Amino acid sequence: MKKNKVLSMIALVLVSALALAGCAQENPSEQGDNFDLGKDITVVARDAASGTRGAFHEIMKIIVKENDTEVDKLVVGALEFDGTDKVITAVEGDKYGIGYISLGSVSDRIKAVSVNGTEPTVENVRDGSYSVSRPFLLVTKGTESELVKDFLKFTESTQGQAITDEMKFIGAVDSSEEYTASGMSGTIKVAGSTSVAPLMEKLQEAYKELNPDVVFETQAQGSSQGIKAAIDGSYDIGMSSRELKEEEASELNRHVLAIDGIAVIVNNENPKSDLASEDITNIYIGEITKWNEVK
Repeated sequence: MKKNKVLSMIALVLVSALALAGCAQENPSEQGDNFDLGKDITVVARDAASGTRGAFHEIMKIIVKENDTEVDKLVVGALEFDGTDKVITAVEGDKYGIGYISLGSVSDRIKAVSVNGTEPTVENVRDGSYSVSRPFLLVTKGTESELVKDFLKFTESTQGQAITDEMKFIGAVDSSEEYTASGMSGTIKVAGSTSVAPLMEKLQEAYKELNPDVVFETQAQGSSQGIKAAIDGSYDIGMSSRELKEEEASELNRHVLAIDGIAVIVNNENPKSDLASEDITNIYIGEITKWNEVK
């Protein structure tokens, strides 16, 4: 009797296991990490005023020339955001999302993938093996006050460049000159790139520790805003995360603050860890719409 009962229980366990296996086969998206490669890709981009967008779309050939006019081929329906953290939040909350942000803004909230087999690291940006990079610029009208000149001097000093390195950017100035506090006072108005803003904030904090009577007024609404504000003189310094256009360069002084990589990011549940640049381009122009179409 006991033997029959044991055999019945074993049979019940086997039937249950087979049923569960069958369910798993019928619903592959419910297996493992619960990521369905057949789902549509959610394309996340920066807004049109963003220097990160301008640089990334140019590097990835999302911007193309048609009849001597530059056209941004970003897929219709892409989500466009006016700040780095909004892009991170969007990809963090959508496991089928893809976006791009400054390398210095990468955190464990999302996953930064390799591009063409190369990881997005400071070392790889520095040696050129990771090619998705751009300059961080500070631009001025050319009529800088002594206070603005002093702050720019600080950004290029050993102290300023150390802060740049600490924030995972690449210092653009090989300086051995220490900065000495000037004791100046006054207000410096800064506007522009949301990607440059976190680095600028740290530089401002360090500068104020040495010169406590200096006040900074900062707005971060995109590179185009910063460049325009510097040209019209409404702000002392513009922040840009893209190169200047020819007409902009003719009106401004250009100071390279740092070199930054642009990281391509996906949700932490996404099994992809390496994307070909060709596939990234095709995702952003709408030629690839599902994750199972990615090589």
